[in-house]
Amino acid sequence: MQIEFWGAAQTVTGSMHLVYANGSRILLDCGLFQGKRQESDVRNRVFPFDPRSIDAVVLSHAHIDHCGNLPNLIKQGYAGPVYCTPATRDLCEIMLADSGHLHEKDAEFLNKKRQKNHEPPVEPLYTYQDAIATVPHLRGIPYGQEFKVANNVTAKFTDAGHILGSASISLTASHNGNRRIIGFSGDVGRWGMPIIKDPASMGRVDVLMLESTYGGKLHDPPENMGEQLVSNISRTIDRGGKVIVPSFSVGRTQDIAYTLHTLFDAGKLPRIPIYIDSPLAVNATEIYRKHPECFDAETYLHITQHHDPFGLQQLHYIRNVEESKELNNRDESAMIISASGMCEGGRILHHLANNIEDPRNTILIVGYCAEHTLGKRLVDKATEVRIYGRMYARRAEVVVHNSFSAHADHNELIRYAGFFKPNELEQIILIHGDPARQTALRDGLIGKGYQNIEIPQRGQRIAV
Repeated sequence: MQIEFWGAAQTVTGSMHLVYANGSRILLDCGLFQGKRQESDVRNRVFPFDPRSIDAVVLSHAHIDHCGNLPNLIKQGYAGPVYCTPATRDLCEIMLADSGHLHEKDAEFLNKKRQKNHEPPVEPLYTYQDAIATVPHLRGIPYGQEFKVANNVTAKFTDAGHILGSASISLTASHNGNRRIIGFSGDVGRWGMPIIKDPASMGRVDVLMLESTYGGKLHDPPENMGEQLVSNISRTIDRGGKVIVPSFSVGRTQDIAYTLHTLFDAGKLPRIPIYIDSPLAVNATEIYRKHPECFDAETYLHITQHHDPFGLQQLHYIRNVEESKELNNRDESAMIISASGMCEGGRILHHLANNIEDPRNTILIVGYCAEHTLGKRLVDKATEVRIYGRMYARRAEVVVHNSFSAHADHNELIRYAGFFKPNELEQIILIHGDPARQTALRDGLIGKGYQNIEIPQRGQRIAV
């Protein structure tokens, strides 16, 4: 078996790994590369292989940097199945449709500028219809069920504890009586997070492909979520401000909604209006309702004995643009949760533009923000930021709240590696992380007795 690394290699985006096994080609993830516009466009449009040559795609979860280039893959000739968990299938249906719509709008915006400059128009990476055409390829397979993906190659999903439906993937190739197992962690979640189950073990593997997003970094523990939110929100309410939360539509938004529900019920926070201003987040929350099999025991017990944790009386779901714009005319304290989490598009940009210069307000960052994004500039507490081509003075307070992160931190990645005994694991391959984070995690793993740890570059092929 061999693996080629074409995405999330010494970077945290664009997950895409090509496995060669028994004469077949199996693609693990097909994510969008997210970065500087020109580089992203080239990487996402042009595959480093012929999509028609792929025999199967196996998907870890529904975040766009893991599934977002599937419509382009199919548009360019891939005709086979895309295996994923049932919850991932349902989330992909709305995530990809939303992504196609955004690509169309992005091309429309660019073409207005290009027309003024007498430049030829650009085509969207893919369209809404391309995304819809992807849905019939999605095949939902439950956790723990072994299934055939290619000639003498099987796969199995195990709960990764990252978002609803997220999976680690074990890929088993049999040849002349010998079996080799590659384990792909996907994005590893955290222990003790609300709503979904903790990460689980795939069982024995020969080679582990392990994500490394937060190697060398530690998060606040999940049990601090509530206390920190109470402090941040109360302080903002006392000065008559609003809390603006850039949040990923899938995972983070539902975690915040659930945590706020427990705080309001306990009387720890005054009941201010909370607006979820993201059509995608609204649709994703509906899918969460459909998949209680993914919930941890505490959440499942809560919704069976009490009521839906996402349907708070003071929580308002915003679907149309007019309602979104109306939020900017309200003077009372409120929380506005809107996508995208890295502040690179979506309605959050309008809310930031309208609220960033008011010192009464708080911008609450609750997730990872990659380099060269507006979110990262806010994390770094830049005094000025550019939004829609205009410079704004950043007078609002910025609070970074990393206990909500859905990614395992350094110690949790080490804990995940502990599912696999050092004397049984032949090789660890670190993916999905910046080089400094990967080096820190490699050092930590070596300290626990693991050996033969590789950090591949993009395009590198490793025999396993």
